[in-house]
This record gives sequence, C-alpha cells and structure tokens, in this order.
Amino acid sequence: MIKQGDLVEVEIDDVSSEGSGVARVDQQVVFIPNTVTGDRISSRIVRVKKKYAQGQLEEFRKNSAYRIRPRCIVADKCGGCQWQHINYSYQLQLKQNQVKETLTRIGGFADLQVEPIISGEDLSYRNKVNYPLGVSHTGQIKAGYYRQGSHQIVNINQCPIQDQRLNPLLAEIKQDLQQLQIPIYDEKTHKGALRHLCFRIGKNTGEILLTLVSAELSDDTMDKQAEKWMKRYPNLVGVTLNYNPQKTNVIFGQKTELLAGRPYLIEQFARLNYHLRAETFFQVNTTVAEDLLTAILNKLSLTGEETVLDLYCGVGTFTLPFAQKVKKAIGVESYSLSIEQAQRNAEINNIDNVEFITETTETFLPTLEIKPDLVILDPPRKGCQTEVIESLKQIKSNFILYISCHPATLARDLQLLCQEGDYRIMFVQPADFFPQTPHVETAVILTRIS
Repeated sequence: MIKQGDLVEVEIDDVSSEGSGVARVDQQVVFIPNTVTGDRISSRIVRVKKKYAQGQLEEFRKNSAYRIRPRCIVADKCGGCQWQHINYSYQLQLKQNQVKETLTRIGGFADLQVEPIISGEDLSYRNKVNYPLGVSHTGQIKAGYYRQGSHQIVNINQCPIQDQRLNPLLAEIKQDLQQLQIPIYDEKTHKGALRHLCFRIGKNTGEILLTLVSAELSDDTMDKQAEKWMKRYPNLVGVTLNYNPQKTNVIFGQKTELLAGRPYLIEQFARLNYHLRAETFFQVNTTVAEDLLTAILNKLSLTGEETVLDLYCGVGTFTLPFAQKVKKAIGVESYSLSIEQAQRNAEINNIDNVEFITETTETFLPTLEIKPDLVILDPPRKGCQTEVIESLKQIKSNFILYISCHPATLARDLQLLCQEGDYRIMFVQPADFFPQTPHVETAVILTRIS
C-alpha cells in the first residue's frame, strides 16, 4: 500500500481528462502532472486518497516518444498550458479518445461514431487573455499566469499561445505602468488599484482592445496614458477601465469606463461583423470556431423554413449565422450586456429575422409558446440544469445541437435527453479550441425519433 512521501518508479500508461499522466502502483491509480504516456519516471507521492493518489515528477528514467521540448521558456512553471511537453498530434489523439470514452462511460452510448477532431494552429490562437498583476520582491510589476496549483504569478513578456500581435503590448504596457507608479492590487491585503491587464484582438481584423481592471476609478493619469497608447499602437482601437472593488476571484466588475477610443473591437466571424467588448464572451479560437460552425451547418442541411432557438446565446456568435440560414432565430441569454451586443451585431449585419431575450434559460423555457425546429445549447462548463433538460423533453424539437467545453457534463446531459428514447445521437464533432491544454470542445447533434 503506497503512502504519502513514498518514492516510486512508474511508467505512465495514459493521460487523464484533467491533463495529468496516469500510472498504477499496487493496483492504485496515481496522477502525475507534466508526464505523458510512455514516460518512465521516479515520482514522489504527495497525497493519498481512498481511490487514487497524486505524485510529483522527480526524475526521468526514459522519455516518451510523445514528449517534445516545450516551446515556452516558463512551461514548467506557468499554469496557463499543461501540455506544452506533448507532441501536438498526440494531443489531438488524446482529445479524440477523451470525447468518445467519456460519452461511452458516462453517457452509456455504445458503438458511437466520433468525427475526426477539427484543429488549427497549435500556437498563437488565443484572441483574448486576462493577466493578473502583481509585484516582485524587487518592486517590479509582474503580469502573467498563475503557477500551477497556486496564486503566485509567473511573470511573462510574451506568450506563445496568445495572438503574437499582442506580445509587444504586454511587455511595454507593463513598463508604462511601472513608470506611472500606480499601486498594484494585493489580493491578501485588498489594498492597491490595478488587478488585471486584459487584451482582446480580432483575429481576422487585427483590431485590439485593452482593458485595465482596477479596484479604484480612473483619474487624469490613466486618461492621458490611454491616449498615448492609442497613438503608439495603430491597431489599438480602444482602452477601457473596468471597476471591480469586490473581494473576489471574478475578473470583471459591473462598471466599465471608456478611457480612449471605443469600448469594443470589430471582428469578422462567419463573414459577419461582430462588436466585441472586453466583458462579454466570444470563443477564444476564432478559426477553429468558424470551422466547427461550418461542419455543423453542413450536417444539418437547413431548408430555410426552420425556427431556431439559441440558448446561452452570448453576443449572437452562432445565432446570427444560423439566422441567415433559417426563417426565424431567437437568442436567449441572462447577461444583459451580451444581449445588447447581440442586438447591435444583428443591426450592423442587417439581420432582421432574429430576436434576443434577456432571461435565464431555466425561466424562459417553460414560457415558450412555439415549437422550434432546432434548439442550440451552449451552456457553461457545469452543463444544463435539470429543469432545462426536462423542459427540452417537453418541447420535443426535431433537432438539438449541444456545444460543450466539458465532455463529462455533456455526456451526463445527453444521457438524460436520450434515456426515454425520444432522441438519438446523429453527429459528434470534437474541435480543438484550446491547444496545449487538456480542454476540448464538442458539438453533438441529437435528432428526434418519431
């Protein structure tokens, strides 16, 4: 029986859905970060639970054929990426297997066909980044991601997974903030001002939006500096300050002030123009999201006479392309700012067969008076609430499109939707929105059995 503190030599025989290598010692599963299938290592056991143990990598005995040299100099410290050490083709294989295995194990779907995973560039893909700010022991401002399993900031001046056009801004704006001597927020004492440095870029337009998150409102110093940034960076279209004085891990507060330019950037997605603010959700991997949308539309073969209901619709990312293909589209979203953006996005694209409603999905569905031909679900990572699933069973739409970033909750919800024989899976399409991490996006189309 293994104990905490034991030093063991193991071979990694799998990789978990959370990204750690999996080994077995005395019939007990041991999860070890920063390892991959085929690694032979020595590991120190740091925690022992009833059903599993956790170890840390001590020394390599033999490197896996899937192991590569990370392309980031802080990959072994930074918690932003977990899979920089894994060959990208094997990352895709792991995600493909994860989707199929999870739908089978949790959902109970046997003999399931899963389409080959859609992928794009494995670096420079992120169109949005939020960097927490801190201060080093020498008094220098730090910006970066948290070290794995901690709240210690790993300072970076560039990041290989963010759009590379953002790298100069990250390094130089840190220097500017240092010279301005604006106090940095301390999450332990809750004193100071600046909390996060946030960038969003239009992958297809190049427009950049800079947002500072602060526990204090702006003053003349920040206003003047914002104007300087606008002159320095030709692609920078706006600088905003988000006010968040709360003692919370949530990044954005309720109030955003425009310091210079405009409070949104323009991005082109699926041949449409979108206004995107800092606080609203948009898929971080524009290219792969477009490819996933194309695959879905090709599979559905819409006639143009359908009514589509898009739940958790955000800024209309998928609602608007669908609206162009159908008779009527309805988007539902609880975040009012996203609905404002969605309505604006419909206007600028001259799409008038769409309606956007500010309401939670669980309260909206019981009041629905029409039967949509297609329901689109793109819920948060935790999946759909039970009452949403029950309402969908009552509505009996011909098709349900479920888009998920978490295979386990996806499998759970699909099992509930299909358990009474009303629906069957007709299409499963994984997509790699998040290279260098264990996360995978999956779109599943359910068809109603008449």
